[in-house]
Amino acid sequence: MPVALGGDRTTIRYFEGTLPTVDVKSLFRRKSEPDAPVEVVRPAKPGGKGRPTPKRKDAQARRRNAEPPPANQKEARQRMQARQRTERSEAREGMMNGDERYLLPRDKGPARRLVRDIVDSRRTVGAYFLGGTLVVFLAAQLPAVFRLYSTLLWAALLIVLLIDSLLIARKIKKLVAERLPDYHERMMGLYVYGAMRATVFRRMRAPRPQVSLGDKV
Repeated sequence: MPVALGGDRTTIRYFEGTLPTVDVKSLFRRKSEPDAPVEVVRPAKPGGKGRPTPKRKDAQARRRNAEPPPANQKEARQRMQARQRTERSEAREGMMNGDERYLLPRDKGPARRLVRDIVDSRRTVGAYFLGGTLVVFLAAQLPAVFRLYSTLLWAALLIVLLIDSLLIARKIKKLVAERLPDYHERMMGLYVYGAMRATVFRRMRAPRPQVSLGDKV
C-alpha cells in the first residue's frame, strides 16, 4: 500500500502486509434470542408406588360419592335415622364378633377374651341347669311325687354346676397366670364372668364363641 510522507524530499514507501478483515454484518446483527428453557424430567424414585395412598384414594371416593343435600327436614331426618340404623347394626355385628372397639366394658380386655375361650371350648353344665329350673317350675303344678323328683333333679344339677364352676375357675387362674402375668385385677371378677357365661346356651352367648368345642386354649 503506497504512503506519501511530507518533507523536502518526497519519499514513497511501500508497506506490505495484510490487514485483518472485519465482518461488518456481524456488528449490526440482531442479538440472537435466548434459548427456550429445557424442561427437566426427573425419573421416578425406585420402588415408588405410582398410585395415590389409600387415605387419599378413600377421600376422593367419598367426594365422588357424596350425597346431595337433603331437600327438606323430613328427608334429612330419614337419612339420619338410616345412618343410625346402619351404625347400630355395625356395632352389634362387631360386638358379636369380639371386636374390641364395640365390646361392652365388661367384655373388654385380653383377660376376658381368654375367659370366654376357656368357657366356649368345653361343655358346661350351666346350660342344662336353666332347663332343670324350668322343669321344676312346671312340675310345681303336678302331683307331689313329680315335684319331689323334679326338686331332686334340680338339686343334683346345682351341685354339678358348682363343681363345674370350680373347675372353670381353676383353669382360669392357671392360664391367666401363665399368659397374662401383668394382670393385677381381682381374679374373682374373672371367675364370676366365666361362671355367668357358662350358664348361657352356646348359641345365645355374646360375643359369639371364637373357638370350637374341644379346641385347646
